This record gives sequence, structure tokens and C-alpha cells, in this order.
Amino acid sequence: MKYILSGGGTGGHIYPAIAIANEIKRRDPSAEILFVGAKDKMEMEKVPSNGYKIEGLWISGLQRKFTLSNLLFPFKVLASKFRAKKILKQFNPDVVIGTGGFASGSIVNEAAGSGIKTLIQEQNSFAGLTNKILGKKVNTICVAYDGMESFFPAQKIVFTGNPIRKDIINIYSKKNQAFKLFKIDDEKITLLILGGSLGSGTINKSIAAGIEKLREAKINVIWQTGSYYFENYKGYASESIKVHGFIKEMDLAYAVADLVISRAGALSISEMQCANKACILVPSPNVAEDHQTKNANALVAKNAAVLISDKDAPFKLVTEAVALLQNEKMRIELKKNISKMATMDSAEKIVDEILKLAIK
Repeated sequence: MKYILSGGGTGGHIYPAIAIANEIKRRDPSAEILFVGAKDKMEMEKVPSNGYKIEGLWISGLQRKFTLSNLLFPFKVLASKFRAKKILKQFNPDVVIGTGGFASGSIVNEAAGSGIKTLIQEQNSFAGLTNKILGKKVNTICVAYDGMESFFPAQKIVFTGNPIRKDIINIYSKKNQAFKLFKIDDEKITLLILGGSLGSGTINKSIAAGIEKLREAKINVIWQTGSYYFENYKGYASESIKVHGFIKEMDLAYAVADLVISRAGALSISEMQCANKACILVPSPNVAEDHQTKNANALVAKNAAVLISDKDAPFKLVTEAVALLQNEKMRIELKKNISKMATMDSAEKIVDEILKLAIK
């Protein structure tokens, strides 16, 4: 069997696609898998590093302000359309799977129009424009939140959750290993700070503004700034505050964390659900349809997370984090509620649906 997977632009689109590919390979080692991404985006590096071949399309989104890139957009759409047609003809897939991103829109749209079986996976609680358009054309739509009938045809929807890395499940046996890796005190509680795969300027500035409060709280801090911001904040590192541009061993970071500060991307939320972590979510305002706020509110409604807006973060984030670290009862309640929202076998459920399409 042959499968094309496409998802990119951010880790939130790329890593679910890789998790799906890994599950396909686990079940059928002889399966042929090809990824399709956008040229010059992070998937062109991340996918090959995970052992898969990838083809690039010349495609990007429209910018909110006038740019040369916007003038080129119609030409990019046409170029990606013809390239997608060529890839489909040459590879001849049984199923094409999209997990979001501009390249995903191009290849899935062409596949659906050519009569090839198609499936999309929507990670967020508020569907993006590309997936809303594709939803009318594809065979199956895998979702991670309830109530997605307002975006997609109900008969096509299958609730699967978001696929995550398997090493994030059952992490508590790794705590001692994590204390050693990060060189932190195993008698102190630990705050983990994340900003998504690209880092968060707001979260980094907020942590820097409250750095003295964190030092006075006598806690461990593991701070992932994002590679882009690392040089600006590496000087804040100390014996109890560890600053990283990127953390590869995320299973160990989650294992040792008593509280997580994070953006509200769908993949980050799914990881915290499966890792059973109390969290403070700071939704990015720079995303389509403000979908991160909608993701976060889905948790807040079930008392499974604390939400602090991007504009309030510089004044409130560190104060709220320290208060929550000192309130074990509230952290336990948040952990209990977020764990109820976890779907541990999401990749397996999605591949079940892919294989149903493949054998039809």
C-alpha cells in the first residue's frame, strides 16, 4: 500500500503526521510512505530526520500586511497545483492524509478531485479555513474535540484525539533520569516553560520580567525559549533556572514538571493531557481565527487548565505560576480533570480509519 502524508509549517502539523506514519509502518513495514510539505518550511528538515522522504511544494499563506509574497500567491497556488498533480500521478497513493498547513491543502485537494481516498486530521477545537474547505471533499475527518459538526459534515467525522509521541505516556518512572539530565534539585518543585515549536516572544518576556520572583520562590525552572530567542535569554540561567533553546527529551521535561506554562496549540494540549500535567495556557493571538484561545477555553470549561491572555501575561504570568506551584490542592484538581480529556491511542484510531479507506 502507498500513502502520502502532508502537514507542515509548525510542529503542531508535522509531528501528528509523523506519528501517523510511524503507526502505519508498525502495522505494515512494507508500506510506502511519502510526505509532501512546503519548501523552506520546517517539515523539510524534521521529516527526513525521522526517516521519511519528502517532496516540497512552492506554497505559502497570505500575509496580513502587503508583501511581495502576497503578490506571488496566485502563482504559488498554480505551481503547487501542477506539482501536486505530478506527485500524485508518479507515486499513485492509495490514501492521501492531511494534518494541516498550506501544502496539505494543495495535495489533499488535488487527490480528492482525482478520486483518490482522502482523510484529514483537524487538531484544533476551531477548524481552520483550509480544512473547512477540504472537509466538503474528503472521505473522512478525524477530530480531537467535541462539537466539530459546526465545521464539518457530521457523517464524515470520527473522534480520534490528536496523535502524540509515545514516549510521553507513562513518564513518571523517568523522574530520576530527568533530574539528572536537567541538573536540578530533586527536592524542589519544577516549573516547565514552553512556547511551542517556534518559541513565544510574549512568554519569554513575561518570564524575564518576573525572574526575581521565580528565584525567590526557590523552585526549579526549565525554560525552553525557542532557538530564535535563546541568545536573548541564555544569560538568565542559574543553578535553579535552566535555559534551553530547544528540548529534545520532552518526555523527561514533562516527567519532572509539576506545572507547565505553554501556548495553547492543539498538540501541546494533547501532550499535557496524556502526560497528566497541571498547566497555565497563554494562547497566541497570532493564529487564524484565534483558535488557540478556543482550544484553551475548552479546557477551562472543564476546570482542566488556567488561561492567561497574551496581553495580561507580562503582568500576571509569573505571579499566577508561583501561586499555583504553592497550591498543591488546585494542581491536583487540574491534573485530575485534564487527564480525563486524554486520548492515549489516537494514532491507532486514525490509522484504523486510513486502512478502512485503503481497502475499500
